[in-house]
Amino acid sequence: MNIKDLINNYSKIKEARLHGRYITNQSIESCLKDLEFNYEVIGRSVEERPIYGIQLGQGKNRVLMWSQMHGNESTTTKSIFDFFKVLKYDKEFSDFILEKCTLYIIPILNPDGAYNYTRLNANKIDLNRDAQDLSQPESRVLNTIFEAFNPHFCFNLHGQRTIFGVGESGKSSSISFLAPAQDEERSITNNRKIAMTIVADMYSTLNEYLIGHIGRYDDAFNINCVGDTFQSKGIPTILFEAGHINGDYNREEVRKYILVAMLKALTSISKFNNKSCDYSTYNNILNNSKSFYDIIIRNALINSNDKHSVDIAIQYDEVLIDEKIEFIPRIKAIANLSSFYGHVEIEAGRKVVKSSSGSVLKVTNEIDFVLLNNEKIALKP
Repeated sequence: MNIKDLINNYSKIKEARLHGRYITNQSIESCLKDLEFNYEVIGRSVEERPIYGIQLGQGKNRVLMWSQMHGNESTTTKSIFDFFKVLKYDKEFSDFILEKCTLYIIPILNPDGAYNYTRLNANKIDLNRDAQDLSQPESRVLNTIFEAFNPHFCFNLHGQRTIFGVGESGKSSSISFLAPAQDEERSITNNRKIAMTIVADMYSTLNEYLIGHIGRYDDAFNINCVGDTFQSKGIPTILFEAGHINGDYNREEVRKYILVAMLKALTSISKFNNKSCDYSTYNNILNNSKSFYDIIIRNALINSNDKHSVDIAIQYDEVLIDEKIEFIPRIKAIANLSSFYGHVEIEAGRKVVKSSSGSVLKVTNEIDFVLLNNEKIALKP
């Protein structure tokens, strides 16, 4: 697979039926029907929606992937269906991967959360904290497939908020990875070394295109998390987090790079030699930091008689309205925010900033526009 060719021709390759942030069972069902591979209903959600599974390939390396464990994290689901299109587009690559690997893919593990656009399932449970209790039907479906498929590798596919930056670089975290810990000591076990090596391979490939925008997710151990549990069972597990590229609130740009990451990971697995396990680059990936807001208005006055200026931080609430995600600006902080960054920054130049109605700005206000120097500035993306 020629990565540059893929990136240059991505618009012709991607699954065009999937677009935006609101991806549900209904979104993917027509895509499933067009697959050249078998798919099946492997269980039901709390609200009795089907959970689909797809198996393909006949290789010795068994790879289990699941997406939308959190229902509102849909980017990786789009990338999964882009992957199926790549297999049609590049027969040589398809033959190679499917000869070396057997894949089992769950495109939407939490269909109720996807339908309602929530992180949690219909019982208000975070499935990524249910790995030990297995209290939810969706958790049990994943665990049953894990035990029956007996994977050699696991891909835990997620999406992260726009708040993350890469270390203290001032660059947004467009993608982050993690080889989860499997014990409190965060031991570098053999299976974790393998996961780190695959992450290092993805990082080296992607950093040519997302220079400085790739981070490493927090590896604090929590046995209730699925990735930590599977890692503790000796299975190399990798967390993928689709993040933010400036202006890409529909995550149409970053889905392309998640696809590249998946392709590189599968290529690495197909060629993997445990004797040449090299994860040194993994340790060079900077940790994510919570260092971004969607918008920061710098050096603003809240009242005309204020002596000191402040920064105004605005974050978008993602709200499902008529089967579309709307981004609602809300004031999150009014303070000195010199240690934070904005995906968009507006310089107020010590002028008074008010709401569009002329009222004083307050934290928690929902606000579509502000007035700066009598100029109306729109805040929606």
